[in-house]
Amino acid sequence: MTRFTKGHGTENDFVLVPDLEGTLELTPAQVQRIADRHAGLGADGVIRVVRALHSTDEAVREQSAQAEWFMDYRNADGSLAEMCGNGTRVFADYLRREGLATGDAIPVATRAGVKTVRVLEDGYAVDLGPWRLLDEEGARRDGFDVMVRPRHGKPVPALSVDLGNPHVVVMLPEGIELDQLDLSGPPEIHPAPADGANVEFVKAVGPGHVAMRVHERGVGETRSCGTGAAAAALATRFWSGVEDESPWTVDVPGGRLTVTPLPGHRVELAGPSALVADGDFPL
Repeated sequence: MTRFTKGHGTENDFVLVPDLEGTLELTPAQVQRIADRHAGLGADGVIRVVRALHSTDEAVREQSAQAEWFMDYRNADGSLAEMCGNGTRVFADYLRREGLATGDAIPVATRAGVKTVRVLEDGYAVDLGPWRLLDEEGARRDGFDVMVRPRHGKPVPALSVDLGNPHVVVMLPEGIELDQLDLSGPPEIHPAPADGANVEFVKAVGPGHVAMRVHERGVGETRSCGTGAAAAALATRFWSGVEDESPWTVDVPGGRLTVTPLPGHRVELAGPSALVADGDFPL
């Protein structure tokens, strides 16, 4: 039996497994069992809570001088992921509740580098770090760099955005609404990224305000994706031609997030976190 805590950030849900001294080796099969919504606890991802010093990843161990705790994130299918924007807030919330971290700024080690989470009155904000357009030259020339075909739909142009994990953002054309999309299977991306990508479908709501749905690689459609919300806002900001540092509001099926571009080509994500259950689960 292993202890667990269930939490979510705008209904992007996770099971956190404490392994503070790094003695537990989670297998893909165990992660799949935990994340199974019928036979397990149900989650979009599983987060092992472990000291960065005990990680088997040398790049993560090197972060231990800056961040004591490593967010070892796994997708629901058991595959490793670089990091998770909503997951960092839930991770920081757990550390504070358990007395493992104090103060208003919590550094978190991830496979995409150290991310610092700020404590807010109504949630948390995380500096997601640097971002970039995967093909900036092509994007500035054509406005897009790949094509995406949703299930039962026609190919539409899209923009590749790297936030430490890969995203492809589609601005839906007039006449196609978010609720019309079939995201029960992965959209096709051409040319296909070597390691896959999260795909965000976006509709403009108003100035600095978009709504989106997302299909996450290794998971399927989720109620929210933090780095995906950042990618959606940054792509829409790019298309608007007004690339300032004003905050963006991003509505997802599970709630609302705020994305703020930062100096130095960085971006911050803010939103709520909730820890909803604790218990034991047989691995």
